[in-house]
Amino acid sequence: MTTILVVGATGSIGHLVVAEALRQGYATRALVRNRAKASRLLPEDADVVVGDVTRPQTLQAAVERIDAVILTLGSESGGSAESVDYGGVLNVLEALGNRQVRIVLMTAIGVTSRSGSFSEVLDWKRRSERLVRASGLPYTIVRPGWFDYNDAGQQRLVALQGDPRHTGTPADGAVSRRQIAQVLVHAVGSGEAVGKTLVLISENGSPTIDFDGFFAPLERDPQGALDGVGDPGNMPLDREPAAVRRDLAAVTGR
Repeated sequence: MTTILVVGATGSIGHLVVAEALRQGYATRALVRNRAKASRLLPEDADVVVGDVTRPQTLQAAVERIDAVILTLGSESGGSAESVDYGGVLNVLEALGNRQVRIVLMTAIGVTSRSGSFSEVLDWKRRSERLVRASGLPYTIVRPGWFDYNDAGQQRLVALQGDPRHTGTPADGAVSRRQIAQVLVHAVGSGEAVGKTLVLISENGSPTIDFDGFFAPLERDPQGALDGVGDPGNMPLDREPAAVRRDLAAVTGR
């Protein structure tokens, strides 16, 4: 049976991902910092492992004998974007060592915008995407719209590429937390999702049920590229912090 590790498992998306992965029949391991909190939020069938993405030495038990990782990290739950959104992804990749696992990473709509009040957080999320692409592991990167701002009739999932919407408001697009969890888990088992980066929103219409068909029309990211297909070239690598460049070099090709 395929085993999925959910990182950020007690977050507002993560606990839904755990439930959805179990519903789809996956053996599901939940990485949590607080076992008591996990017992309140997570199904009993989840395999709960205590660890902290900011402390690499605590991650080894979590990554043993897994086939896939779904990362739903968010610094709003404590810590800085650099140490959690970015550093957490880096530490998980390093903990994996030579394991060949499937990676599904959730970041955010507008992640390529370099202005506005959330630009620093978005920059670190974008750097986390670059780590995943550089790793050489099969991946899918999902950039969801505003959580639960969708109307009741907005159930048809839509995927955009190139991160085209940057108002920084729900006008950019919205999607329910439940549907985000569905997409993240379905991406694990879909060959059509591999190597693709997408913005996820919902529009008026019936719920999406054919997820291979949902992923299939999307373009794959260019081979060896650090950014997603259609992303603006507004974060030159040679202007990135030296530590970030070293991290990229360390994970490249694993």
